[in-house]
Amino acid sequence: MLPSVSAIRAAQRYASLLALLSLVFTTACGQTTTPTTALPPAVVVDSATGRIDMPWLRQRLDSSAALRRHQVGVALADATTGEPLFGYNEARYFTPASTMKLLSLAGGLALLGDSLPSLRYFSRGDTLFFQGTGDPTFLHGDVPSRRAYAFLANRPEKVLAYCDIACVPTYGPSWSWDDFGYYFQPERTAFPVYGNTVRFYGLVPQVVRARPGAAVRMLPQHVRVVPRSFAPLTERAGEDFRLSPDQDDEEHVYRAPLENRFTYVPTPKKWVDEVPYRTSRTLLLRLLGDTLRRAIVGVPWRPRPNQDGVATLRGMRADSLYRRMLRVSDNFLAEQLLLMASTQVGYRDSLSGPRAIRFLLKNQLKGLPDRPDWVDGSGLSRLNLLTPRTLTALLVRLHQQVPERRLLSLLAAGGGQGTLRKRYFEPGPPKVTWFWGKTGTLTHTCNLAGYVRCKSGRLVAVTFFNNGIPGDDQRTRNTMQWILSEVRTRL
Repeated sequence: MLPSVSAIRAAQRYASLLALLSLVFTTACGQTTTPTTALPPAVVVDSATGRIDMPWLRQRLDSSAALRRHQVGVALADATTGEPLFGYNEARYFTPASTMKLLSLAGGLALLGDSLPSLRYFSRGDTLFFQGTGDPTFLHGDVPSRRAYAFLANRPEKVLAYCDIACVPTYGPSWSWDDFGYYFQPERTAFPVYGNTVRFYGLVPQVVRARPGAAVRMLPQHVRVVPRSFAPLTERAGEDFRLSPDQDDEEHVYRAPLENRFTYVPTPKKWVDEVPYRTSRTLLLRLLGDTLRRAIVGVPWRPRPNQDGVATLRGMRADSLYRRMLRVSDNFLAEQLLLMASTQVGYRDSLSGPRAIRFLLKNQLKGLPDRPDWVDGSGLSRLNLLTPRTLTALLVRLHQQVPERRLLSLLAAGGGQGTLRKRYFEPGPPKVTWFWGKTGTLTHTCNLAGYVRCKSGRLVAVTFFNNGIPGDDQRTRNTMQWILSEVRTRL
């Protein structure tokens, strides 16, 4: 017997009611009625070749409007196992900029030990003979060490004799000559003092009234100079002072190219400028004498074999220098690091960054996927060349050789101190850092290398090179962060 029309309609109304109740229930539970499509796997393996790839990441790089106008290279690997996970132009050579400091770090870890060599010395009669090792920390404004200062100041010998040692040129290969006045390019020397820079502190001008009811007037801005030896060489800019069109008008102090004469432009606000000074042997002896308050003479280094015992004074902990060098990308510390490393290899009659580089490439850094073209410690030179897979392989080695907690503490951290303080973290609370690494920036160049902590707990070593960027690089920086945040989520 067939059901009646009324029964069918009642059944339809009942089914509609059940569907409505189901919709209300799922909505209340925060669910969606739209079926979801599962994401494709983050990593796929070619069954024929065994090659690992990440097609979704390749698609992101290919389709990015911010990246398509310049050269891009990317390499990812598991930091613990070293297994390659992804490559994109990974075998091409790029200008690495300051990511070269990771190679300098590897050199320091391999050659310097726990503390820095501050100076070499021997004593003969009433004279202490000493020479530099490239240690940059003597009265440095950011990583100061008083070990060498106290050693020289308190020696019982009547005479302190500084001895020259052959050293590399003050500027590295292919450095920009017109950056001589900027804080990031001090001269390289065997015995730096005050970081080979002068610091100028412009104080807020005082406002005074000569007598009650009189007009208020502003006194000339006072500028404090450190070290004070340069104060007599510093003058206020006159009305006829004009900047070169090439100079940065945000700077307040200007130095003539070939001399230590400084001119400052006063402003109504306080400011701090750091300007490299032009080094010389005569100036070094005067600075040491003024600082130590002892007469310093300059003589040749001539220890007698088997009679004068040459010793090395150890200075501050090396990790303190590495941390400052990597977090704020300090070029001067990186350059001096290679000079110190060179004292541990070959002849000790000179300080030579290239000698240290050759030794490291033949030994500790042997076996990298592609041999680096490595010419300086800081990455200032555009003659440096690296492939993304080589730098990622170095990151893997560092992770295998250095305890993870110590290694990450040396690097700039997302949301922390240094060049990554505004990126690569979840604000929280609590704030969660998910990237530690090294930036590399030159004009038209924006690079990044380091470690991504994925939500799964996995640590991924990554190199992300961008060369030939036209115009501003802000879109490139934003795109790198967006892509690496996806890596963090999907791996």
